[in-house]
Amino acid sequence: MNHASWHQAPSGIVTLMTDYFDALHAQDMDVFDRVFHPQCVLYGVVDGELNVRSFEVYREAVRTRTSPKDLGEERDDRILLFDEISDTAALVKPQLQMFGGVMQDYLSLSFIGGSWWVVAKLWERVRDVEN
Repeated sequence: MNHASWHQAPSGIVTLMTDYFDALHAQDMDVFDRVFHPQCVLYGVVDGELNVRSFEVYREAVRTRTSPKDLGEERDDRILLFDEISDTAALVKPQLQMFGGVMQDYLSLSFIGGSWWVVAKLWERVRDVEN
């Protein structure tokens, strides 16, 4: 597969991913609302079971938990993969640290109404943060 270079990503996607990392670290809900489309769905496997969350459920969970920033956790944000499928669809694989773990996601992005949005997120905690 021929993946586009992250350095060639459209500026709107770069901004979206900067906001994505900021939103999850500081849990600023104004930024969160610029990242996740209101119809976004999140997927993960928890204790061997598929966990599916709507935007509303995910937003409330983020809003009510203590942020990694407030916990004093260091940031280590990376883009591991970027693939621009078309002018309106892209895939990004970010990695970030939060809550003592290293998280990797597959984010499906869509260009809707003049902006890039996360429309689907598959997340996984891949390991604990090494101290």
